Amino acid sequence: MNPNQVFSYSTNQPFPHHPPHPPMVVSPVDPYVVETLKSVIGKYVVLETTRGRIDGCVVDCKPDHVILDVYGKKFFVRICEIVWIMPG
Repeated sequence: MNPNQVFSYSTNQPFPHHPPHPPMVVSPVDPYVVETLKSVIGKYVVLETTRGRIDGCVVDCKPDHVILDVYGKKFFVRICEIVWIMPG
């Protein structure tokens, strides 16, 4: 076999493939931040984010975001954007 034949495929043969895998969703979870935010549900907090500061009452916390009530408006803040949390 010469070196040119090693990587040559016939056009009539299907390209070798691997069996399909289910799609994988990767999302960073910071369990300590989530735990901290869950402990202050119903309380006033100040969050410093990569976009600035926001303060309000924690309504709920999920693994990827926290919901703040700021003067009756709901804000969904991604956990990965939070720099620090200060209970009020």
